[in-house]
This record gives sequence, C-alpha cells and structure tokens, in this order.
Amino acid sequence: MFAVFKTGGKQYKVSTGDIFSVEKLSAEEGDKIRFNQVLAMGDKSQTIGDPLVSGACVEAEILSQTKGEKTINFVKRRRKHSSQRKKGHRQNLTVIKVLDIKSNQKSSVKISANYEIIGKLVTEKKSGKLSGQDSPPAQPVKSLTTTAPSSTKTSKKNPAVAKSTEPKTNSTKGNVKESKSTKSEAKKATIKKSSGQTRNKS
Repeated sequence: MFAVFKTGGKQYKVSTGDIFSVEKLSAEEGDKIRFNQVLAMGDKSQTIGDPLVSGACVEAEILSQTKGEKTINFVKRRRKHSSQRKKGHRQNLTVIKVLDIKSNQKSSVKISANYEIIGKLVTEKKSGKLSGQDSPPAQPVKSLTTTAPSSTKTSKKNPAVAKSTEPKTNSTKGNVKESKSTKSEAKKATIKKSSGQTRNKS
C-alpha cells in the first residue's frame, strides 16, 4: 500500500517501512508523528483526494535531525564593479521512518495542520542483567580506625630505642672547665713565687 502526502511544500510517495528525509519538523528524536494532508493512496485500487483524502493519514517516527549536503551560491558582477561573493548553505532536514498508513483515522487537529505529534515511541534498552533477578543489596562498609603509636613510650623488647631517646650529657665541657682551673692555679703560684723572689732581693 502506498500514499502520497504533503509536508514542507513538497509531495512524497511512501509505503510502510520507508526511511527518507523531509524539511525540518519541530519535534524531538523518537517522537511519533502523524501526517494528515494525504493527497492520494491505494494498493490495488487508487483513491485520489479532492484535494485531500478524508480520514487518511501517514504515521511515522522521527529518527534524527540532520543537515543536507552543502550548496555554494556564487555571485559575480562584471565590467565596472568586478565584485564577487561566495556563500555556503546546508538545509536543515529531519529523517523519518513510515510506520503505518491508515485510511479511516479521525484527526484531533484541523485538516490545514501539516502534522501532529501523537506521542513518543518507547523502545526497551538492552541490559546485561536478566529479567526477574534483583541485584543483592549493598553491604555497609565497616569503618577501620587505626591509632598511631606514641613516640614517647619505649618498648621493653628494644632497649636500644630507649637509650637513644635519653638526653646525652656532654662530658667534654667538664674536662674543659677542669683544665681552665688548673691553669689559673698554676698562674697564681708562679705570681707568688716571683713576688717572693723580688722581696728577698730587696
């Protein structure tokens, strides 16, 4: 069965399952739409509208919104002006797929409307999980708390660690003090001897 419908100022002859592009329609991807302006339809016997076939419609699904091939518009003015201009253009298009052609459908909008959005075509997404099997509930994660060992405590097993923590005593300082005291005492003795000798001479 075929049908000829009008949209975007153009006429299209289609049958069920055809995929083609039309002028951009203000609908989203996956929407199901219905074209009401059917000019002719038929299979064995043809029906031609005057100008439209009453009750006939074409249902389709929007696959994607795309753009057509690039066209170049080149304008050149010769002789005195010698100017040229080059422009590129890509027409916005909508790719649709014909789902069904009906001959006795009552439309909820005016016949002058080009198309109407019926609803959204629902497609089941493939998932890796089997149907009827629920995923097991997530187990709560136990919080692990660790305490760092204090540096002040010393272990009995390692006495070397305890020795290393004890403050070191500087024995060299005591030796230096003793040497200084002996030197001062020796100086005092020499001074006394010298003073005694001078007295004896006098």
